[in-house]
Amino acid sequence: MAESTPNTATIDCNLLVAKALARAGVTHMFGVVGIPVTSLATRAVTLGIRFIAFHNEQSAGYAASAYGYLTGRPGVLLTVSGPGCVHGLAGLSNAAVNCWPTVMISGSCDQNDVGKGDFQELDQIAAVKPFVKFSVKAKDINEIPNCVFSVLDHAGSGRPGGCYLDIPSDVLHQTLTELEANKLLDDAEKNRCIESVKSVSNDVIAKAISAIRKAERPLIVFGKGAAIARAENEIKDLVEKTGIPFLPTPMGKGLLPDTHELAATAARSLAIGKCDVAIVVGARLNWLLHFGEPPKWSKDVKFILIDVDEGEIELRKPYLGLVGDAKKVLKVLNKEIKDDPFCLGRTHPWIEAITTKVKENVSRMEGQLAKEVVPFNFLTPMRIIRDAIIGLGTPAPILVSEGANTMDVGRSVLVQTEPRTRLDAGTWGTMGVGLGYCIAAAVASPDRLVVAVEGDSGFGFSAMEVETLVRYQLPVVVIVFNNGGVYGGDRRNPEDITGPYKDDPAPTSFVPGAAYHLLIEAFGGKGYLVGTPDELKSALTESFSARKPAVINVTIDPYAGAESGRMQHKN
Repeated sequence: MAESTPNTATIDCNLLVAKALARAGVTHMFGVVGIPVTSLATRAVTLGIRFIAFHNEQSAGYAASAYGYLTGRPGVLLTVSGPGCVHGLAGLSNAAVNCWPTVMISGSCDQNDVGKGDFQELDQIAAVKPFVKFSVKAKDINEIPNCVFSVLDHAGSGRPGGCYLDIPSDVLHQTLTELEANKLLDDAEKNRCIESVKSVSNDVIAKAISAIRKAERPLIVFGKGAAIARAENEIKDLVEKTGIPFLPTPMGKGLLPDTHELAATAARSLAIGKCDVAIVVGARLNWLLHFGEPPKWSKDVKFILIDVDEGEIELRKPYLGLVGDAKKVLKVLNKEIKDDPFCLGRTHPWIEAITTKVKENVSRMEGQLAKEVVPFNFLTPMRIIRDAIIGLGTPAPILVSEGANTMDVGRSVLVQTEPRTRLDAGTWGTMGVGLGYCIAAAVASPDRLVVAVEGDSGFGFSAMEVETLVRYQLPVVVIVFNNGGVYGGDRRNPEDITGPYKDDPAPTSFVPGAAYHLLIEAFGGKGYLVGTPDELKSALTESFSARKPAVINVTIDPYAGAESGRMQHKN
């Protein structure tokens, strides 16, 4: 029998997809394998793409979205058809709302059997529609390279977001020759079209600088859009050249250190309530910033929005909108300011007011943190964790935070000093992201320790993924604040405890004293149960040093927190 040559040797669609992904620069995939995509994952691994296999598509999707944010390259999620695709929508929708580049690839049923009730049949293109910038179904193997490049390019261009590629099972079984495959890949690569971002005009830049220069109480606000644009150096230049105080949104923390002398986080209410010009960089005027409206903001404040999406500018109708990549816009802005410099100075009344309020609030908080409360409230263990993280120096760990009270307290206490080292519930307030984010962070930044500070409710969404941590031996330490419930103990009023099921636990309650630390030990990881300052310090020292998968189960007073964290008004 004659040997096949590159001209006649055949490859199947699974390998062609993997080749396209590899050629596009994809180095990692997250997902859950099964019919019909197991071979696709296997082929990807043979080409040097690391596949991180999860227990649940939701966590895998959260990992893909966070990976996209941390690296700036689309995170790729692979799911099976039908329910696998539906589970993956959690990650895809999270990417859409947070504006993170993510691609979900799902297998789907045989095209000839659509409408007959095929195995896991679902109109997946329709299902993903609310959550994507772009979606496409590959109806033939010859369409694969163009489809793969298209979803990746759409996900990462302009305002990043989620995209979807649907590959029917019959297409996955199709074959072609290697010669045909290489030609398809070459042609598709030549035809790639990246969405361009318009440049801001000199007139608009001049108008922005004029408004900033005339401001009596200016404020710079930046968010995770600035983080994904890698604009930290440009923001530093702007702050330090002009002397304007700054306020990061939660995941913008670390672009400039929280310890910076112009950081206004501890004087947030004063800063946003009294500023007259706000330069908002890569952050939307949504609920996190009180929609930019009174009474939190002054009714006369002038917003200068710097955003990559022209639609965002049109929606918010600011005093001035600068459309473009945050890093590039700030470079132009800084260059123009350099030619005619100005700086508020430490004795400027606005700077003195911010600085004074920061010192007052920090002093008040430090007084509370200095108390060693046992049984633990939220502040005592959070201070111990803060000090342990600071003690690690640089590179700083990536901090993952979720939970109502745990995340809210942590945002005020834990210190971020380096860019893109905080991942939390984000714009959508998504609970359950914790372990997925941990895994993504460990994979994207292998030189950093990953520390998760989780409420027991948030941890429970994805707790089984501790097995994934152990399987891949990722340097992740998960700290669970265990107060026995969603907000803690049974907080119902006596008149609410009635009816035929009055003896059931409260809807917010879990099993008291749950041994979460034993869960990871079942898989070979290290677990710690702590309830005193010395026990917590010892566990942190040992686990941080080991840089191996660990869970620290911190027993908290079940009545220490507040219902709904800091958002009681929404409940």
